[in-house]
Amino acid sequence: MTSPTPSQQASTWLADFEAALGSRNLDAATALFGADCYWRDLVSFTWNICTQEGPAAVRAMLAERLEDAAPSNFALEGEASEAGGVIDAWFTFDTRVSRGRGHLRLQDGRAWTLLTTMVELKGFEEKTGTHRIKGAEHGVQKGRKNWLERRKDEEASLGYTEQPYVVIVGGGQGGIILAARLRRLGVPTLIIEKNARPGDSWRNRYKSLCLHDPVWYDHLPYIPFPDDWPVFAPKDKIGDWLEMYAKVMELNYWGNSTAQSAHFDEAAGEWVVQVNRAGEQVTLRPKQLVFALGVSGYANVPKIAGAESFEGEQHHSSKHPGPEKYQGKKVVVLGSNNSAHDICAALWENDVDVTMVQRSSTHIAPSQALMELALGGLYSEEAVKNGIDHHKADLVFASVPYKIMHSFHIPVYEEMKKREADLYGRLEKAGFMLDFGDDGSGLFMKYLRRGSGYYIDVGASELVANGSIKLKSRVNIERINLKSVTLTDGTELPADVLVYATGFGSMNQFLSDIVSPEVANRVGKVWGLGSSTTKDPGPWEGELRNMWKPTNQPQLWIHGGNLHQSRHYSQFLSLQLKARYEGLETPVYQQAEVHHLR
Repeated sequence: MTSPTPSQQASTWLADFEAALGSRNLDAATALFGADCYWRDLVSFTWNICTQEGPAAVRAMLAERLEDAAPSNFALEGEASEAGGVIDAWFTFDTRVSRGRGHLRLQDGRAWTLLTTMVELKGFEEKTGTHRIKGAEHGVQKGRKNWLERRKDEEASLGYTEQPYVVIVGGGQGGIILAARLRRLGVPTLIIEKNARPGDSWRNRYKSLCLHDPVWYDHLPYIPFPDDWPVFAPKDKIGDWLEMYAKVMELNYWGNSTAQSAHFDEAAGEWVVQVNRAGEQVTLRPKQLVFALGVSGYANVPKIAGAESFEGEQHHSSKHPGPEKYQGKKVVVLGSNNSAHDICAALWENDVDVTMVQRSSTHIAPSQALMELALGGLYSEEAVKNGIDHHKADLVFASVPYKIMHSFHIPVYEEMKKREADLYGRLEKAGFMLDFGDDGSGLFMKYLRRGSGYYIDVGASELVANGSIKLKSRVNIERINLKSVTLTDGTELPADVLVYATGFGSMNQFLSDIVSPEVANRVGKVWGLGSSTTKDPGPWEGELRNMWKPTNQPQLWIHGGNLHQSRHYSQFLSLQLKARYEGLETPVYQQAEVHHLR
């Protein structure tokens, strides 16, 4: 007799799982999971983004959600595979109100990891394929309006005679991507953006800024980049793409507009948002309010003694204009992460005397090594040739629970240490403080845990190693003088320009400013996993805090992240909003507790 194939084993597990769920046999369903197991659900079972860790947590979730979810029709999708004693399988399934797609890893016949994701709501699907609208209205009709006239009517009425169901505060990549998904779902949505045009949040950054993530990682929903798009796109090219995208996707986008205040009207069950639209005061009353102001949106500027007396120029890295005007000047850059390196390198290229002040250790990941070792299997031309486009790659990435994700990354960065030993050695000889995260898991775990502490090296590290970019490490700026800065070791550096490449504060601060400190504290800290590593205090939370899921302030949501996260998680946020727009019951399982305020 031959052993069952991976596909047969996966199909058997799915059939047994469906039978146990169908008969509401919680013991039988739980027995299909290993002792060390993880079930990550993106909305389909829990109306939340949460992970059940261990059989007891799986059983508890099913006990509360099984009857309402009513899952069925589990079916293997494609062929399962096996490597290292682990079977990987894709599958589709239904719930009472949705269709879903999932991923299963079997170890010794039982589930090690399970991912379930909502794909669409039954009866409220996007109008695509055979369901697409006709556009043209054949026949004759007096007084008919064409597409452009109807579009102008919509733009004129939304926010005035008709209220949007969703207001998105922030019209950068996150707001644009979410609005595109909501548009496709027929949810009336309005974006409020302080800049004049879509894409300005990129155009307004320092001249040398390019994406450090590769193109395969960065596609927008529905309209992928052309196949000749640069691997690392320049900021202005991204800005133009976002502007084109907003126009083609017919987004309702108010530029030159600022959300001045917002409060929740409990009696009416809606938000009251005061907006300054190019000098005009407008009151919006949406049911749902989304903050999409970016993980890197709230500039963190340190308060340093003497700053008010400095005779030179000082600004945060987000306001850095570029290097040209600083030729012949002495520039001190406080910080040692991505922006600091990019700005220092561009200044050096323009013959500026530049010194980097490094306060704490930084993880350095050379771009080519990162592409080959960390991203290549999922986001690369080779991955595409192997049948893994960004849609499938996103789900593979999402299928790894955060609790064990670091263990997948540690071997990658161990190999990177070997491959880049010469560069790392010369950086340390120059005095640069290096790290690979508290547990050696490298860049992406640092990004998830704290959103800082790393540089994807595209050339600046060599300038630090060879002394072209001057370095002062293990110090901070103690005092700012008229024409210099004094460091904590007593060193005085002459300075004409001071750049604060000091990162960004929690997105929660936007809530405090626009809504209220009380609401900000009710929502709690945004971002981080609770890993008890540097700048990510515990307890363990298992998912990114408050991102793309219900918060403790009803009808308020946080959206953001890099292009990959904005693309992937906007799908699940848009479906949660659509369900509420259509009046579906959306009981949230495992609403996150607030352990940390702002």
